[in-house]
Amino acid sequence: MNKSYALIALATFAAIASTGVRAETPDPVSQFALQSEGSRTRAEVMAEASAKVKTHSQEPAGSRVAATVQSAVPTAIVRGEAAQALRLGKIRSGELTGLEG
Repeated sequence: MNKSYALIALATFAAIASTGVRAETPDPVSQFALQSEGSRTRAEVMAEASAKVKTHSQEPAGSRVAATVQSAVPTAIVRGEAAQALRLGKIRSGELTGLEG
């Protein structure tokens, strides 16, 4: 009895649910119809497209590496100042410096 009741309930639900699903062709006058109006000629559009292809770069924007900054201070002086600051406790060393108090 339970199996037949469940089967009838399932069939009834499927019949009710499928009543709202209907495929129809779109109305050509509706707002969803394809409407295209343009003032440019086909030759103008093709000329613009070919110009874009000629000037387009395959390189993604921002993918170039920035040029190195040239400093007037020699590397040995910078390293010496860093070592002195480390000895005086002005800077920390190690990998987990952000997690320490």
